[in-house]
Amino acid sequence: MTTDTPTPGFADVFDTEPVGRWSAPGRVNLIGEHTDYNDGFVLPFAIDRRTTITVGRRDDRLLRVSSTFEPRVVHEVSLDELRPEALGGWSAYVTGVAWALGEAPSRSTSPAFSAAGGDVSGIDPATFTGLDVFVESDVPVGAGLSSSAALECSAALAFDELWDLGLNRQTLAAVGQLSENEAVGAPTGIMDQSASLLGEVDSAVFLDCRSLDAEVVALGFAEADLELLVVDTHVEHAHATGGYADRRASCERGAEALGVTSLRDLDLDDLPRATEVLDDETLRRVRHIVTENQRVLDTVRTLRERGATAIGDLLDASHVSMRDDFEISVPELDLAVATAQAHGAVGARMTGGGFGGSAIALVRAGDREAIAAAVEAAFAEAGHTAPTIFTVTAAQGARRDA
Repeated sequence: MTTDTPTPGFADVFDTEPVGRWSAPGRVNLIGEHTDYNDGFVLPFAIDRRTTITVGRRDDRLLRVSSTFEPRVVHEVSLDELRPEALGGWSAYVTGVAWALGEAPSRSTSPAFSAAGGDVSGIDPATFTGLDVFVESDVPVGAGLSSSAALECSAALAFDELWDLGLNRQTLAAVGQLSENEAVGAPTGIMDQSASLLGEVDSAVFLDCRSLDAEVVALGFAEADLELLVVDTHVEHAHATGGYADRRASCERGAEALGVTSLRDLDLDDLPRATEVLDDETLRRVRHIVTENQRVLDTVRTLRERGATAIGDLLDASHVSMRDDFEISVPELDLAVATAQAHGAVGARMTGGGFGGSAIALVRAGDREAIAAAVEAAFAEAGHTAPTIFTVTAAQGARRDA
């Protein structure tokens, strides 16, 4: 006879009592893909799936991290030895935030920290005290729902409070981005952290990634009886390597060739000139960014003027652009999108960095089950791994829970 062993919790692993619990959500990007690191516009929202960290104080300088998904394994590093090259594995999403907080004063003039407006000059990492951190999460890993930012933002909020730093949420987003870029090694923009920290119920975060101005935009999904269906294809992606970095480099080459600081400085009227200047591949990368920025602006305007049921064509066009111009989709994502569209979705697109992850479909509540069943059947017929399909709602951003 066997019995299930309960998953260890904070007290089981660290043999002490915690001082608090913080959580932060994953995010879905409604529209605006790969525009963030091009200083463009994005429209993500925080979702009702969260990463929770329980934290206890220590009387030394050790930062120890454990989790439900790696029970009883404790990753340990001294706060005096925090540096990107010394951090690795999933725990770097936590320990990297501690490093980035200590690094913030030396980065205060960088665009992200300057725009955030928080005063980081008084941060002294020598005053940081040791902590024990225990992680739990129901944000799917590798699904394009930013499980990484959920972990970074819950840690940033907790460390900010426990180390009495007093930073605003925009600054904590910059801390999370710095950690992901340099401690983890993924060249991502600031969208994910901003959505996780700034999100509100039934609303999206309209973020200008150049100025970091953020505006909460009502989605109105509930009033319109709409739901957002997520199709997790289980095709894994790795942002720190491969295609993501290649796309970013291509965007930088395109901006340089067109004589602008970033692709944000271009609009639709510049595309004819781009056609004359750029090679075919770089042109398509640039065209995606320019048209995607416009689609974000059009989506925000449409939500305000006509409501959520009118944004479907913009979602559909975004997927075509990512599939054909940016070339970051995969057959499983294309199949999920096409099947949802064929069975009555208002609109559908892949979401996240691409090369795997998830597709989203905006559906009428009454159509949800039929569309989900159709996608499952299409995957089975194609011989793909069965997807995981679920709905998400726009939820509150990072918070202290206890």
